[in-house]
Amino acid sequence: QVQLVESGGGLVQPGGSLRLSCAASGSIFSISAMGWYRQAPGKQRELVARITKVGTTNYADSVKGRFTISRDNAKNTVYLQMNSLKPEDTAVYYCNGVVTTTLPLREYDYWGQGTQVTVSP
Repeated sequence: QVQLVESGGGLVQPGGSLRLSCAASGSIFSISAMGWYRQAPGKQRELVARITKVGTTNYADSVKGRFTISRDNAKNTVYLQMNSLKPEDTAVYYCNGVVTTTLPLREYDYWGQGTQVTVSP
């Protein structure tokens, strides 16, 4: 079993910053890509940012220049630094990890439970 636990969401004013964290634990052999997705009410879940094990990143156009994804491989943790937040960034943010588990040695897609980010005056 593998668990992804997010933290760091909350309420922030427009223009403010938040930092999300997601720690993976359990029967982990390795983690290739980790990423952040978000889902606003009435909308589909969308990719926010993604990072590979060697640090290659990609971002949604809507967050480029404002959000930064990073990871600590030793801690199996991924971060999302969000600056210059806008009301349209309001959503539930989900952590994702492509994890190769130990016995069995197999790759699975895991998700965290989600953390609410609300950007409002």
